[in-house]
Amino acid sequence: MTPYDFRDGESPLLVSIPHAGLALTDAVANGLTDIGATLGDTDWHVPRLYAFVDALGASVIEARYSRYVVDLNRPRDDVPLYAGATTGLFPTVSFDGEPLFRSGREPSVAERTRYLEEIWDPYHARIGAALEELRDRHGYALLFDAHTIRSVVPRLFDGCLPDLNVGTADGASCAPSLQAAVQGVCEEAADYSAVANGRFKGGWITRRFGAPAENVHAVQLELAQCTYMDEAPPFTYRPERAARIQPVLRRVVETLLEWRPE
Repeated sequence: MTPYDFRDGESPLLVSIPHAGLALTDAVANGLTDIGATLGDTDWHVPRLYAFVDALGASVIEARYSRYVVDLNRPRDDVPLYAGATTGLFPTVSFDGEPLFRSGREPSVAERTRYLEEIWDPYHARIGAALEELRDRHGYALLFDAHTIRSVVPRLFDGCLPDLNVGTADGASCAPSLQAAVQGVCEEAADYSAVANGRFKGGWITRRFGAPAENVHAVQLELAQCTYMDEAPPFTYRPERAARIQPVLRRVVETLLEWRPE
């Protein structure tokens, strides 16, 4: 199975969805605990939530494999992106710290090397190629990395996460005016809380590919899942909630498309 789906658009924007995949390799599927088998840390329903981006002309890349196989938003050398509790390139515990694999049933070193070569590398190579193509075509390229997470994960952060979490690697991954524009949309959204570069500053995709000096600008948005779904199994999509947050998400994407480099 190819590790991603890709759709080419006509705008300068690429939307990356690295954590919504549900596919498992045999080694992972056969080793998961009951908790692991729920795939609870998935960015559930993100392609459905952002289905409108095709009509706006964005290119889209969607991962097919679960982050429990290999996490596409972690660096290849697995250096931690955040101080404190986190999960790595090959997760062995859930966000809550629960074991994902039964004792002695984690994928082998050889299996994980294969996941890097056949899943992680192709995904990142396609992002890099797409951004280069977009920059060549338009003079600049935009990357929007779409993520979601449970609103309360005590192991990772205190209290309740803001609804809209903008990440730009503390301003390093995009032009200041682009961050200000996206941040403004989120902060002005009625009934939703927002923060920029709080607990989530952008993962490896944002940090690796965001290069404003080279006319590539990257922004991550981490959305609290309570805004559009049930956060407990079976992780049901709630259309009535989604219908309220989707105009905000659409305005974020439109703002990216309306922005121009100075």
